[in-house]
Amino acid sequence: MQSTKITDVTRRRFIAAGAIAGAGLAAGCWGRQRNSWMFLNENNARTLAAMCDQIIPADKFPSASEAGVLNYIDIQLTRHYRRHQKAYAEGLAHADSTSIKRFGLPLADASPNQQLEVVGAAEKNERKFFELVRNHTMEGYYGSPRHGGNRDAVSWRMVGLSEPPLLGRAQYDFTKGPRS
Repeated sequence: MQSTKITDVTRRRFIAAGAIAGAGLAAGCWGRQRNSWMFLNENNARTLAAMCDQIIPADKFPSASEAGVLNYIDIQLTRHYRRHQKAYAEGLAHADSTSIKRFGLPLADASPNQQLEVVGAAEKNERKFFELVRNHTMEGYYGSPRHGGNRDAVSWRMVGLSEPPLLGRAQYDFTKGPRS
């Protein structure tokens, strides 16, 4: 058996040993695959994507889900819109159960026309939830990308904005001092 002295340890061996140890720790701590969502689960995310894509479908520009609207809503449901978590959980479950009753499929697996029918029913019968999803979809699609939606500022390009709107204090000239 050949022994390795401390002076024989190269940077490459050190990094490799650290990577192997780190992988072992990660495997022990996270034995199952982690959810990529902050609030939503995979099923709710798929249902919400179907609803949002009926509100803003793809054309020459990406659909709501392609533009990151789900990311925006998911983030906001853990922050400013935390009070709407129950409404989302119940509303998405109801949308899925409606689709299953009508078509034998969860909303995300239904055809676009079937999805439109279910979302139209939600607009009519679950008005408050539908308006919540519609408003959050619009915010995520047309709002600032810094909030998690409007991926690559796609909606700003769609409406012809060459530069993003000014954010925060950037629009103010602080060189003049306070007004008298």
